[in-house]
Amino acid sequence: MRAILDVNRAISLKLSTRLKQIEQMVPTGYDHVWDCCCDHGLIGAALLSRQAADNVHFVDIVPDLMNTVEKNLQRFYPEDKWEVHCLDVAKLPLKQYEGKHLVIIAGVGGDLMCELVEGIYQNDQSADIDFLLCPVNNTYMLRQKLIEHQFGLKHEILIEDNRRFYEILHVSSHMDENSPINEVGCKIWHSDTNEQADIVTRYIDKTLSHYRRLQRGNADNIEAIIERYSAVTG
Repeated sequence: MRAILDVNRAISLKLSTRLKQIEQMVPTGYDHVWDCCCDHGLIGAALLSRQAADNVHFVDIVPDLMNTVEKNLQRFYPEDKWEVHCLDVAKLPLKQYEGKHLVIIAGVGGDLMCELVEGIYQNDQSADIDFLLCPVNNTYMLRQKLIEHQFGLKHEILIEDNRRFYEILHVSSHMDENSPINEVGCKIWHSDTNEQADIVTRYIDKTLSHYRRLQRGNADNIEAIIERYSAVTG
């Protein structure tokens, strides 16, 4: 018991603001949660600690990294239900596991995230899959891909961590009763505190500056993007 308490404390200390927010956005009720591009497996370990899902899967393509993750899981979570997969995230074996799935992908760019989500979706378009996504850039591109496949929005949050901004999207592969996804976001611009209002203001300023620089470089289709972000109100 002491070892479990110690590792829980260590995980809590290591989780950044971004990773903590992602972990907190995972509701209970999923049969399988997939911590993809998991690095050291901190999100998945935190989910095991609070028993957030029946089964937690740790996925990364780097063998040495996954060997280390597996050894740590064997040491600190020997009685929990977890699996380690060393493979391409786009090829998740979801069909082998029955039930409701949540796929978490964070720490990669929006362009790569589009490819990963596309691969998972195309493998089984009828599967009951939710995604929790936190790209490090190109969120607009990712949102367009999700809209293209008529994904539904469950929740979205804008945070700041270590002077960088992140959008976190909880989406479903089926629209059902979920909200439509907006190309530039909707809920992320709402603020209940002065601190969040400041984050929103600085993020929109930074985003507009980014696309205006691209516009000066004669990049295609930038004017429409600038118009959409310029229309945002917090």
